[in-house]
Amino acid sequence: MTTQEVLDQYGRCVIGNYGRLPVVITRASGSQMWDLDGKRYLDLFPGWGCSLLGHCHPRVVEAIREQAGRIIHVDNTFYTVEQGRLAEIISERSFGGKCFFCNSGAEANEAAIKLARKHAGPGRYKIITMERSFHGRTFGAMSATAQSKTQQGFDPLVPGFVYVPFNNIDAVAKAITNETAAIMLEPIQGEGGVNVPDDNYLASLRELCDEHNLLLIFDEVQTGCGRTGTWFGYQNWGVEPDIMTLAKALGGGAPIGAMVAKPDVAKTLTVGSHASTFGANPLVVAAAIAMFETIEQENLLERVKQISDYIMAKARTLAQQFGFVEQVRGKGLMIGIELSLPGAPIVAAALERGLRVNCTQSTILRLLPAMTITEAEVDEAFDILAVAMQETESKLVSS
Repeated sequence: MTTQEVLDQYGRCVIGNYGRLPVVITRASGSQMWDLDGKRYLDLFPGWGCSLLGHCHPRVVEAIREQAGRIIHVDNTFYTVEQGRLAEIISERSFGGKCFFCNSGAEANEAAIKLARKHAGPGRYKIITMERSFHGRTFGAMSATAQSKTQQGFDPLVPGFVYVPFNNIDAVAKAITNETAAIMLEPIQGEGGVNVPDDNYLASLRELCDEHNLLLIFDEVQTGCGRTGTWFGYQNWGVEPDIMTLAKALGGGAPIGAMVAKPDVAKTLTVGSHASTFGANPLVVAAAIAMFETIEQENLLERVKQISDYIMAKARTLAQQFGFVEQVRGKGLMIGIELSLPGAPIVAAALERGLRVNCTQSTILRLLPAMTITEAEVDEAFDILAVAMQETESKLVSS
């Protein structure tokens, strides 16, 4: 098939709920991918952040291949070696919590919302979330997401969510009432613009939760599994949550989500109170185990710190070169380049030259590169990005 034939096929048969790029990807490896016409792309946003090890990491591929030969799926009426092992890995590297497995970040957040309300008891059902947050597109997760563009057209929303500005501890304190059950937030906002908290913000939230007997929920869907240079984002600030949610990078590119809760909170989720048919599917659990083992065996958490400094230096060079770059921010391999003009033309120009980056909140270039990206690939990527920025600037001047 040709690229146009595939696009036409989608037009006839696939719901158009995504703003797709006119590219048909056929294979990928590491930080590179190729389209149907054989064109190569550098990918600084692999799988929307899911492919933290890079595309098709050999250890993940082999784990899936080997597991598929033994058993692909078994329901949660039974125990499996794989599920227990993955839960242990996560628990030992976080805060000693217990795991519930599902298929995505939205599902993990739905589970966290249900657990928080059930644990709080009658009359306490409200959850405070942050403006510009993103928690998913299922009804509960969408209602928790404090962005009107995500919610438009789906009223009435699930009641009980109270929105306050991110990084404003006074606003959180004022929002707490005797109906409040929990505070829920991303340690670093991703889709909201790669917004990094002040140094004492998370610790102050922990203090508020302890004072008012609230649960602290960290949505680590984007920050978790090593993205920021620690196993989980909260570890950068030394503040433990009561509940944490994971997905994206957890499966090394395979679809899996998890909710992790402290044991005294987790016990509230009793038999029959929540479930997921494909939760802890052995195939994707094997991929997740391989992901953790690969990061440890290849010392990739340390690699994150090294390559992050290299990428941030490149990004700051762009800020010096182009006046419309207002700020470079981030932590680890979660990087935002804020512009004073729309980022979409830069994304399009970069893609034309073989570089894939993302734009969020209209003016923020978001980079979620793989741990395994090389300095040479970073050099090539930023050379392309500089050309794309120069082209965009020239068009603006000429117009």
